[in-house]
Amino acid sequence: MNERVDAAVIGAGVVGLAVGRALALAGRSVLVLEAESMFGSHTSSRNSEVVHAGIYYPTASKKAVSCVLGKTLLYEYCAKHDVPHRRLGKLIVASRDDEVPKLERLKAQAEANGVFDLEWLEASRIAELEPAVVAVRGLLSPSSGIVDSHAVMASYLRDLREAGGELVVASPVVSGAVTEDGIELEVGGAEPISITCNAVVNSAGLFAQRVARSIRGVPEATIPGSFYAKGHYFTLSGKSPFSHLVYPIPAPGGLGVHVTLDLAGQVRFGPDVSWLDDVDYAFDERRAASFYEAVRAYFPALADGALQPGYTGIRPKLSPAGSPPDDFVIQGPKDHGVPGLVQLYGIESPGLTSSLALADEVRTLLDT
Repeated sequence: MNERVDAAVIGAGVVGLAVGRALALAGRSVLVLEAESMFGSHTSSRNSEVVHAGIYYPTASKKAVSCVLGKTLLYEYCAKHDVPHRRLGKLIVASRDDEVPKLERLKAQAEANGVFDLEWLEASRIAELEPAVVAVRGLLSPSSGIVDSHAVMASYLRDLREAGGELVVASPVVSGAVTEDGIELEVGGAEPISITCNAVVNSAGLFAQRVARSIRGVPEATIPGSFYAKGHYFTLSGKSPFSHLVYPIPAPGGLGVHVTLDLAGQVRFGPDVSWLDDVDYAFDERRAASFYEAVRAYFPALADGALQPGYTGIRPKLSPAGSPPDDFVIQGPKDHGVPGLVQLYGIESPGLTSSLALADEVRTLLDT
């Protein structure tokens, strides 16, 4: 059986749901297809749940632009829709004097990105704000915060459904083809079906390249590489000694093993970075030793045995270990030549923060 659908979004992570919501609110009939049994099963639910300010990313990059805009949109959205969040602020700290120039470069980069609210903190002020943290100097980012990522996705889904769209879970896209009549998708699951779509948005996250290659007619040369960076998170037993997010100087592959808090006040440390050939969420408790070393650089009072295994997450990267950080890649018809198709690749951090801004960009690409 073949059905006709106006717009299909492949992948119900936070960005896929935001895209589906935006298209539905624009008056399109939307179907979001999710391979797993529930939304947000991968990167969107296995992260730090941080609302980023837009500090680290190269000037004018998609990450910088979408993060700075998305931060404002997300805070406004959460306030309007009663999504739990807290603008608690973030400290970026230098543990040694030779790290201070890196803080200076971060502040300059933030200002180049339009983030002008960073404040210098001397060691005495850091001690006042976070008595457990030992650092020689730092930056305070007052617009950084945390959000309940599951509640964000659930709210996007409610908006989608209220606008007439729908989510179908356990419905993997197994293949497809570009035809004269639109883009045909073969959808598996308990009741396989073929659907022909006027528009398709590939927001499959970790599996976006795999989905793209399964659609005949998508030029292979337009599909970037796919690499997986795995991060572990450990939790801290006992009462939290922190009231802010605390980040060290960024490390290769990520932002370093940092302190995040959930909305209940639970402390999480992470993520570290290791590289995988395929998706594997197994937790390696042996990594605790490197966590103790990294965290004690700024939290020397961390006691032996205080770290407990938390969870792992995987970030979709577009280049291998040792390469410069990648930007988001968002391809419209002008990029790959397929009418009605938008491909999203490498949507990792700050994807949660950027979700509403990215959704608006996708909607605009399909309207032009």
